[in-house]
Parts: sequence; C-alpha cells; structure tokens
Amino acid sequence: MAGDIGRALAARIRMERTSREWSMDELAKRAGVSRAMISKIERQECSPTATVLGRLSGAFALSMSVLLAHAEGDAKRLVRAQEQQVWVDPDTGYVRRAVSPVAGAPLQLVEVELPPGSRVPFQASAYRFLHQQIWVLAGRLTFSEGEVVHELRRGDCLQLGAPAECVFENRSESAECRYLVAVVVR
Repeated sequence: MAGDIGRALAARIRMERTSREWSMDELAKRAGVSRAMISKIERQECSPTATVLGRLSGAFALSMSVLLAHAEGDAKRLVRAQEQQVWVDPDTGYVRRAVSPVAGAPLQLVEVELPPGSRVPFQASAYRFLHQQIWVLAGRLTFSEGEVVHELRRGDCLQLGAPAECVFENRSESAECRYLVAVVVR
C-alpha cells in the first residue's frame, strides 16, 4: 500500500477489528473476505479494492466514507478541494473523492470517477445501514441493483431501494463516468 492514506487505512482496519475484539477469522467470516487478504491489508502488503473495502466497511457497519475518513482522523467542518481525501481502487482505477467534511454529520457526499470499461460490485451488506442517491455528473452509468438494471445519463438521479447486491459499471470504451453519491447513515 502506498502513501499515508494506505498506512492510515491499514491501521484503521486493524483498530476497528481489534476494538470489537474480533480475530482476523471473525472479520473474514463477517466480511466475506479471506483471512489472508485481511492480514495483507493490515500489514500494508496490498491495498484493498473497492469491493473488499465495501465488504470490510459493511462488516464494521460503517460507510466507506466514514472508514476512509476515520483513517485520516480529521474532524474539520471545512474541507478544501485540495484537502479532500482521494482513494484509488488498485483493481479498476475507480477514483473516490470524499467531498464532505467528516465532522460527525450523517450526510456524506462522495464523487466517483469510473474509468471506461470498469465494473465495481458491492455486496448488500455494504448498504444495509445506508440511504443513498446517485447523481450522474458526466458520462453514463449502468447501475445494477439486484436484478434491476438502471441506465443513468448525465443529470439523472437515482434513489437506491432496499439493500441488494449492486454493480457500478461504465460500459463506454472511451468516456469516463463521474457521479456523486449522497449517503445518509440510517
């Protein structure tokens, strides 16, 4: 894992696990992630993918935004654009920017850049405690919510239904897709 965010994220995942008095095996079972992968993440030998991070945050009953923000340990009410936390999925190149200040607010805004041809799945457990809306800023997003597939274009806004297996997909071969996710913890 490269950089300060990688070290901080590894430490935060370890802290979340140990504060619950969970072994790596217990976290692996709850998150559906192998014990070996959790060990590699905690030892900073690899960076979690968006899918793995979603599974881990779901097991902790935290949104990805909160897990990443807690990794930085910052509680400012104003976050300048150049200070916003950016995380890149090492598997897909998916870029996630935490737009909102953490400061304990229940609303979180997250901007995502999904490269052409990218597909990012998340388990329902990552969403069971969240209310979300997706607003497409540029390009096209194919969003699968269980068996329901939504084709979203620039300006479209979708309110997610009950927690289901989800897939964010940019089927374009050349155009990036950018969207904003508004997240409220229930």
